[in-house]
Amino acid sequence: MKLGAFSVSLTVKDIHISKTFYEKLGFQAFGGNIDQNWLIMKNENCIIGLFQGMFEKNILTFNPGWNENAENLESFTDIRDLQKQLKEKGVNILSEADESSEGPAHFTIEDPDGNQILVDQHR
Repeated sequence: MKLGAFSVSLTVKDIHISKTFYEKLGFQAFGGNIDQNWLIMKNENCIIGLFQGMFEKNILTFNPGWNENAENLESFTDIRDLQKQLKEKGVNILSEADESSEGPAHFTIEDPDGNQILVDQHR
């Protein structure tokens, strides 16, 4: 199963303090908008998202159709196909992508320990 680029989306209390901390670890701003309380940071192939006031828990995130530089992949498995495969394997889908749609969509699942996983296709 090809899930695309992986990142960890962190819920933070103060995005400016968190940005400074992760810069000390070698991360640099890669995307997002700190004025809107979200920022994507990268250190080589490691990607984290900092999100202030947007969700309650940290989230594992996969982006079908993208590599770790947010560049489009020539070939990828569409999110609706991934969702169908997971359903067939008995995975409970918390919020579903509209299977009759095309293009950008997302769904969420949860691992056995309650960790949320977002699969978010941007194209």
